[in-house]
Amino acid sequence: QRVCFPSTAVTTEGVFFGARPAKKGAPGARAKEKAKAKPCPRRRPLMTKPVDDVYLTWLYRRPCYGPEQAVGMLKKFQELDFTHPKQFVYINVFLDMALKKKTLDPFSSAVLLPHRFTDEVKKVLVFTETEQEAEIARESGAAIAGGVELIKWILEGEIQADFYVAVPAIIAKLIPLRNKLKQKFPSTRRKSLGTDIPKMVQLFKDCHEYAVQDERVIKTRIARLDMPTEHIIANLKTVIHDICTFKPPTYDPIVQKLVIRSSTSEGLQLNLDGILPQVEKVEEEKEEEKTADDEDEGEKRAQEPVST
Repeated sequence: QRVCFPSTAVTTEGVFFGARPAKKGAPGARAKEKAKAKPCPRRRPLMTKPVDDVYLTWLYRRPCYGPEQAVGMLKKFQELDFTHPKQFVYINVFLDMALKKKTLDPFSSAVLLPHRFTDEVKKVLVFTETEQEAEIARESGAAIAGGVELIKWILEGEIQADFYVAVPAIIAKLIPLRNKLKQKFPSTRRKSLGTDIPKMVQLFKDCHEYAVQDERVIKTRIARLDMPTEHIIANLKTVIHDICTFKPPTYDPIVQKLVIRSSTSEGLQLNLDGILPQVEKVEEEKEEEKTADDEDEGEKRAQEPVST
């Protein structure tokens, strides 16, 4: 005996067979074939500038603005929209993390801005084994200063700080804290390991911290909208120049795209000319000249007769 169903077939042995494939002449198959054969609609080429104040944004290239023009537009948006005049100004920085054979790991950094825009004071802990250096740290504004006796309290979560600073003499004894502190573990790359305690404490007490998100994007605030335009631009350039130190200048610039906005406005893409640091190519030119000289010398040697 055999019982047939519309979509499956069952034999007496209990073996199930899948549904039969649709015939080429079936309506569903025809629709799929037509969809495959139908060419994709051609998009109109992007135009540089709209001719009217009402247009489809996807038809045009996104305009780029100079920093002064963009900040002026943000201030004008605030006046027209009647939003808060002291709202934060943000930047979205899109990065090129590619190197020759690998990519840069997501990083974080702390930078001292030329113009502060918040009253926040970070809590800094200083590791040192000498009472004299501990006293200097406290006088400089450190919240906590001490030696290896702090390790136990940090591991147990009794003591927490925004930043951890150390002198080189004690760094070997702080290895148990590496997994606990992770990126906040004192290091010379983060400028949190050194002998100038007052300078390090001042940096991290008043610093601005940022970090890479989603593998290649930095989103951070840099100022308040009511600040003078030149102060906003100075803070912007300080952050961008610090970001550029994470990739060697011999590679393509790490900053690919830069967008600025306020808390309530749209994002404005900035022209990177004049914002990225100027890379000196004197050394590269010397290396090219040296390589050319070596090639010329090699050609001369190749042309000389070989004495036997």
